[in-house]
Amino acid sequence: MTRWLRLTDAPPPPAAVEIAANRVSAATLELRGGQPVVAQFGTEPLPEGALVPSLTAPNARDRATVVGALGRVLDRIGRPKRVGIILPDPVAKVSLIRFEHVPARQQDLEQLVRWQMRKTAPFAIDDAQVSFVPGLQTTEGREFVVSLARRDIVREYEGLCEEVGTYAGLVDLATFNIINAVLASSGPPAHDWLVVNVTAEYASLAILRGDAVIFFRNRGSDTDGTLPDLVHQASMYYEDRLAGHGLTRVVLAGVAAGGAEPGYIEEARRSLEERLGKRVDVVDPRTAAALTDRISAGSALLDTLAPLVGLLLRGQDAHVAQ
Repeated sequence: MTRWLRLTDAPPPPAAVEIAANRVSAATLELRGGQPVVAQFGTEPLPEGALVPSLTAPNARDRATVVGALGRVLDRIGRPKRVGIILPDPVAKVSLIRFEHVPARQQDLEQLVRWQMRKTAPFAIDDAQVSFVPGLQTTEGREFVVSLARRDIVREYEGLCEEVGTYAGLVDLATFNIINAVLASSGPPAHDWLVVNVTAEYASLAILRGDAVIFFRNRGSDTDGTLPDLVHQASMYYEDRLAGHGLTRVVLAGVAAGGAEPGYIEEARRSLEERLGKRVDVVDPRTAAALTDRISAGSALLDTLAPLVGLLLRGQDAHVAQ
């Protein structure tokens, strides 16, 4: 059975594939001197409209084009039989829920989570794949990070892999794996920190307390308001509702891989620094996995590699290979 939407708790697959709106990318890792290195990498652009991320509608609008790009990318990494696939964030609804008392039996907990999520699901809960991982333990109970997607849309992505002869043994979201890449690079910061993942189609914000997600929000690019406005709103909610005492780190990801000009990347970073009054770091997966000499590291490549490296190093301590 496919493991759906897990944050750090599942063993990594031998290869990672990201199917995004503007590209298909894949990578594998190997150990050299006990340290992970990106061994193989490939990426193929997708024309606009070939794949449109959606929570409620089919995503692959030009299936043949997406399958062709996926096949060419897999050729470059040796045609693995099993992969983990990374999907755009808008494919799932991510929520945080809290229970004062957590059932001891996993089956009872699963039923409780599904019952809770049916209240806000944009489609019938019977049509949903629901996954959850433990979040923060508070004096008021245990939080859980819950991911919900329509089963037929998840199956659509799995079917793309099957058409090119590979099995999607794990399915996950882009921002979760950017978080995983940061955790694999340096471990969780001692205090609260923010990840901002920006693409042409959406922006996602995640605030973490150590390695526990305490806030997650996804917004489509067609929504009113600028990115600094969105980040400011999240930071106000964090301070007012989440007992926030200040963010110690801010990580910006996704912008370059979305095709933005280098000047825009610097502008986005600077505008966030001015709004938050904090230094903003651009994600760099090389701190988690080195690149071979034949892979040249531009900003777009680093943004593209970040979720792939995060999936392949999920759950590992900083610089420690399993």
